[in-house]
Amino acid sequence: MSSTPPVRRLRLGLPRRVFSQVLLMQLAIAAGVAVLATGLFLAPLGDQLDDQAMRRALAIAQTTAEQSRIAEDLRRTSPSPDGPVQREAERIRETTGAEYIVVMDRRGVRWSHTDPRRIGGHVSTDPGQALAGQEVMEIDDGTLGRSARGKVPLRDENGEIIGAVSVGIAYDSVRARLIQAIPGLLAYAGGALAVGALAAWLISRRVHRQTRDLAFSDIAALLAEREAMLHGIREGVVALDRAGRIRLLNDEAQRLLDLDDEAVGRSPDEALGEGRTSDVLAGRVTGTDLLTVRGRRVLVANRMPTDDGGAVATLRDRTELDRLGRELDSTRGLIDALRAQDHEHANRMHTLLGLLELEMYDEAVEFVGEVVGDHRATAEQFTEKIRDPLLAALLVGKATVAAERGVALKVSDGTRLPDRLIDPRGLVTVVGNLVDNALDAVAGTPHARVEVELRAEGRTAVLVVRDTGPGIAPEQRELIFTEGWSTKQPPAHRQRGIGLSLVRRLAERQGGSATVGEAPGGGAEFTVVLPEALTDTDPQPALTAAAGPQATEEESR
Repeated sequence: MSSTPPVRRLRLGLPRRVFSQVLLMQLAIAAGVAVLATGLFLAPLGDQLDDQAMRRALAIAQTTAEQSRIAEDLRRTSPSPDGPVQREAERIRETTGAEYIVVMDRRGVRWSHTDPRRIGGHVSTDPGQALAGQEVMEIDDGTLGRSARGKVPLRDENGEIIGAVSVGIAYDSVRARLIQAIPGLLAYAGGALAVGALAAWLISRRVHRQTRDLAFSDIAALLAEREAMLHGIREGVVALDRAGRIRLLNDEAQRLLDLDDEAVGRSPDEALGEGRTSDVLAGRVTGTDLLTVRGRRVLVANRMPTDDGGAVATLRDRTELDRLGRELDSTRGLIDALRAQDHEHANRMHTLLGLLELEMYDEAVEFVGEVVGDHRATAEQFTEKIRDPLLAALLVGKATVAAERGVALKVSDGTRLPDRLIDPRGLVTVVGNLVDNALDAVAGTPHARVEVELRAEGRTAVLVVRDTGPGIAPEQRELIFTEGWSTKQPPAHRQRGIGLSLVRRLAERQGGSATVGEAPGGGAEFTVVLPEALTDTDPQPALTAAAGPQATEEESR
């Protein structure tokens, strides 16, 4: 193997870093602007100097023509190198700094000239316009080279044109003035370029800090990855600017919040309406894993401020998880109840076995009748007053769980609910949440009791749940309906503070209400009003499953 190190090829082209590229581009722009401005200034400057030279020549010619002695000497003398016209013209030329002053007669013959040998000869340029009474300004070539000229007619005391005066300003002096102006102009342009370069460097340094020394390709890749990530993840992302307006919504956030692209540029209150979800997004409610309800969805929100004064909020859908958690709680309660019933059933079987072994047959029959009658009475208590099978079955199951927790769950005497509910599952959710909360409130207290009242008022369903617990303080009677607010410790698998919020939202969605007050005997009394919850017609009452054994027994008789 060769020990010669590999030759590194020189790569030409723009640097990759944003800082370097921005600096080079701004320097190029500043230099280009300086060159362009200098060129745009120099271009008219030459014309301005030419015009100034021609006007100066014309002014000297006019002054010379105004000398009456020159017109008189032109009439009474002949052209001569030492004549009065030559002497006066040279005096004026030396005084004004003109290159030449030529006085001519109407034939174009010179009476004065810088070169005395040319006196008496004809002028090299056409004096026709001046002899015709016109004043002329021009840049032209003559016997002395290129010059800026001014020509005026020469008149006598009667105003008659007797000749003309031509004055020239050396063009080299005009060019010299232009060249003299260039260094100063370049100095100004250089100063402006230096200031522009300094400003470009400062701006580039700021861009360097803000882009963290990334290349444009890196930034483009980050933007592409950001778009893919935002629209591919299964969490909602809402970005807000420093004014609190929504500036970004990914697809999942639009689905969870039921928004579209028109929400961009609006505040959360304008896009979502007032409520806890808007408060969480706007930062008026702080904390981690904040619970909120949007429509039928239970969301967990987290909000993180950004360096530019805005914020990014993430949203996770916990609707299914919360539902499964509630089902798990119900299942655990049912398992506990079944375990207790199994223990009680074993005791009863042992008692029955003992009666039979003692040949106490009459007592055994009486014991079985009492046990069956207790269960039948509990089922009949609910099914006679609540005709909807789902609600009746729910309350029968809740009564069993309540009994195992030492709580008496009863229906009030005023309960009358026909089997014509439009949405029985929705009412099952409301009743289940309120009864579970009531059982939790009274469990472990002496003489614990929960009473449920369900009645129909036309097409309106009214639900009242009373308990004998500690009740709700007046200042907390609205807070308990807020998502995430709870006085109980949350279980390991989910968070609390959702049930009562869902109850109120379900009631308000149907145009009803959910309120809490104080029960007549102490404790809490929840009242839920659901308008338009029942149909107009009352279908033929049907026997529920729980009433089936009674019907079978009556038929057997």
